[in-house]
Amino acid sequence: MILRRLVVSAASNSNPRRSQTLSSSSSSAIRFLSSSSDRYTPSQRYSSGDDKLARLRHKDWLAPNEVLKIFENVKDPSFLMPAYQHYSKRKDYQPTESLYALLINKFGEAKMFDEIEEVMRAVKLEKGCCRFSEDFFYNLMRIYGNLAGRINRAIEILFGMPDFGCWPSPKSFNFILNLLVSAKLFDEIHKIFVSAPKLGVEIDACCLNILIKGLCESGNLDAALQLLDEFPKQKSRPSVMTFSPLIRGFCNKGKFDEAFKLLERMEKERIEPDTITFNILISGLRKKGRVEEGIELLERMKLKGCQPNPGTYQEVLYGLLDKKRNLEAKEMMSQMISWGMRPSFLSYKKMVLGLCETNSVEEMDWVLRQMVNHGFVPKTGMWWKVLRCVVSKNNDSQADLDRITDY
Repeated sequence: MILRRLVVSAASNSNPRRSQTLSSSSSSAIRFLSSSSDRYTPSQRYSSGDDKLARLRHKDWLAPNEVLKIFENVKDPSFLMPAYQHYSKRKDYQPTESLYALLINKFGEAKMFDEIEEVMRAVKLEKGCCRFSEDFFYNLMRIYGNLAGRINRAIEILFGMPDFGCWPSPKSFNFILNLLVSAKLFDEIHKIFVSAPKLGVEIDACCLNILIKGLCESGNLDAALQLLDEFPKQKSRPSVMTFSPLIRGFCNKGKFDEAFKLLERMEKERIEPDTITFNILISGLRKKGRVEEGIELLERMKLKGCQPNPGTYQEVLYGLLDKKRNLEAKEMMSQMISWGMRPSFLSYKKMVLGLCETNSVEEMDWVLRQMVNHGFVPKTGMWWKVLRCVVSKNNDSQADLDRITDY
């Protein structure tokens, strides 16, 4: 299958130093820390620390929703685990997904990841007592992947879901793929991708978009381009999110002909490019010194009904400043300000230094005023250049400059 071959080929060409050894075998179930129940000392630890937990010591029958309220109101997460262990020994104990999710979320916020493993040990032992939804495991993967930085553990959770009678959907599967792309672990992507059938996951457009993004970021543009042909095979349609990474990849390599061919392909397939797509092209052209083409593209996007944003005008402004076209840049800056946009500090700095080179004192005075109005403070080096420009304009001597700087 071409899709599998492309992903495997891309992985073999990526940077091996960036990959990590991740245990993601589909045959391995979720592994849990084996800690004994005597890790936490008597109920004295929680009973003396948080009055919210006092009801757990009473003999009143507690409904599951009452238990949730008790644990929700606990502020110190260090009391939660011993309190849970005490509750689990009560006759009215009822394990629920809601309670486990609450404990995991509180421990996640406190970055108490070992305690999350303790909760998951209980989940495994009592998995026959309650049903677990995909949202439960998705949230767990999010905590391990985004908060704990334990991507291998998040992968174990994904492959362990069937052990609990819960099969992942493309939502959970794509989360792991996106996690690997964000971490630039390109070598690991194909290992997860080829396991989709074993997990009962059907490849969708979102999955293909993630793969294309990963291939583009790893520099394998040819393989990413070929993946466009997989959309109709999967009964899906590419979107603007499909083409933007490809266009960015070709722009970064200076291959603008290929980038504009993709833009034309989008139009033929009736996929409207958005502001981000145009900004990628304008920024790429600007970095290569092709300012005029960037300005033409700005006008083109307006004609197509695509509204430029501050980032669009900022890129054009940078291009004009790079080419020392200061008067045009000042006009662009004036328009941006009149539309309620705030030019960047760097663009103000470039503008001031450019005007200093041409001794354009009046224009520089306007720029400095706008700069200060937007909360930017010129640094000492910039003020020196401004003073030299003013003195030079008035044919004063170096002694006059020294006299000015004494104030």
